[in-house]
Amino acid sequence: MSTSLKFLIVAIDGGAASGKSSTARVLAQRFNFLHADTGSYYRALTAELLGRGVRSASADAVRAELADLRLSTKVTGHDARMLVNGTDLPDAAIRGAAVNAAVSHFAALPAVRAALLAYQRGLADEARGKKFAGLVMEGRDIGSVIFPKADLRFFLSADPEERARRRDRQGQPDAVAERDRLDSSREASPLTCPPGAVAIDSTRLELAEVVEKMADLITAKLAGGK
Repeated sequence: MSTSLKFLIVAIDGGAASGKSSTARVLAQRFNFLHADTGSYYRALTAELLGRGVRSASADAVRAELADLRLSTKVTGHDARMLVNGTDLPDAAIRGAAVNAAVSHFAALPAVRAALLAYQRGLADEARGKKFAGLVMEGRDIGSVIFPKADLRFFLSADPEERARRRDRQGQPDAVAERDRLDSSREASPLTCPPGAVAIDSTRLELAEVVEKMADLITAKLAGGK
């Protein structure tokens, strides 16, 4: 656990199954950071909208339902869970085939991204208020849009075949290459490696190796490095 008074914001972007969540969780534990998995937030909104019978093709209906949603946070350990109208949707509800197939389409809508923008940025204050040493946030536009001036920005990648194998090992049906294509080509906050970010190809790296690459830079930053 870090005892530094310096509060750090660490952004980790990358495609599906590139290792963002696993890496961010380990870093959160090691450095006493609050961990924000923004992919789960988009999944929770997608699950809620699908449950209300709304489809991404109807932008007007999406906007109308979003106006009825209240977003709040429950911190469990080092994880910042997003509640939708007071409900913490379980992983089983947000990581199934229906949500996997729809989440990139909902995430491409400017109204959906706008609904989550202030919420995600507000998690830095949540982390400070809870006395965490920093915030590690992972997603697809964190270093480019949410926190473009984060203390450290990383971009994780891996071969599509390896990412598909990882999803298979997790028992999660997920068309990773197609989701990345949709997320990279959308007009609103596309998936991209932001200029100046530290790019890491995790295809042939163990989780511990990825963690150490990032941890070394975080440790230097906490010690006052540039």
